[in-house]
Amino acid sequence: MTALRPAWERWRRAPGVLLALGALCAAACAETRDLGTTVPRGNLPVDARNPLLLMNDGAYDNWQGEYAVLLANGGGVSLAGIIVNTGGNSTDINANIAGWRGLVMAARASGMQGVPDPITSLGPPLTRPADGQFASTSPNHSEGAQLILETSSHLSLPYRPLVVVTGGRLTDLADAYLIDPTVAQRVVVVSSLGSVTASGAAMGPPNGEMDPWADAIVASSYRFVQVSAFYDQLTDVPASQLGQLPDNAFGDWLRTKQPGIWSLPQAADQVGVLAVAVTSFAATVEAVSIGSVPDGGSAVGPDLVAHQGGPAWLVTKVASGESTRLFWQLATSPATYGSLRKDGGP
Repeated sequence: MTALRPAWERWRRAPGVLLALGALCAAACAETRDLGTTVPRGNLPVDARNPLLLMNDGAYDNWQGEYAVLLANGGGVSLAGIIVNTGGNSTDINANIAGWRGLVMAARASGMQGVPDPITSLGPPLTRPADGQFASTSPNHSEGAQLILETSSHLSLPYRPLVVVTGGRLTDLADAYLIDPTVAQRVVVVSSLGSVTASGAAMGPPNGEMDPWADAIVASSYRFVQVSAFYDQLTDVPASQLGQLPDNAFGDWLRTKQPGIWSLPQAADQVGVLAVAVTSFAATVEAVSIGSVPDGGSAVGPDLVAHQGGPAWLVTKVASGESTRLFWQLATSPATYGSLRKDGGP
């Protein structure tokens, strides 16, 4: 494992990050708080206190959305938005958005709060311009890019930026940067993507092969965390325990979805959510630099090269035991569904 500078120190020194002392002082004057609480917990530059925006395609192959809404109702994260696009085997935008709407409806019908409406984003993968310059790329001006820009403008603080967690292609994030490069000062990207290599990692399958040019823009321009470690997501909701799920719409959703969950560990897009929300999940983290930008015919994004003091983060090992226990605890707890709220309402 490459030696890591503490996450806050590496974040503070990252290129393009505007964490001026004056901004922090102004924030401190605006509210009474312990400045120590602004330091990220764990090995990453963000944690469960950062607002979270999800970005993915299909709704049925993993538990990314379920983890997010459960954590949003278990004191874990604040879920600020859900962007639904296409990619890989999930090419039907109508089927994709219908799946995510089904999840949201089941959560709300069961009394869960803080679950936003998903939006569709129809921008196609980006095209590398002839001169190979990011700034020359034609943006899509997609719905997802607009939501990232608007949400980050409203919710990001200098010491607690918006986290965009991805489980598919990075097109909308790159699109947002092309429209307004200052978005990179307000957003940290955490992506379930790629695979570990001898020198660091590749921005390839899963998810990295869907838009290589967007990979290059995002990894080079944002504060970027790549999670290239996965686990057996079949352990989250074992078939033998389906009868123990709650008798409500969300329990029914989990029971219906469970048989279709992919057995491939690399399908577990929820590793991005968990790396943010569960401090112990990102067990091994390396500092990395961004390798050469892919040419126009490349099927993968740039390599991430292990480099002490590098500007990006690479998660190479995860500890899933606590997160799996947390999933089950939240999914079966009456408190998750509002039964203990003082107002008695959903």
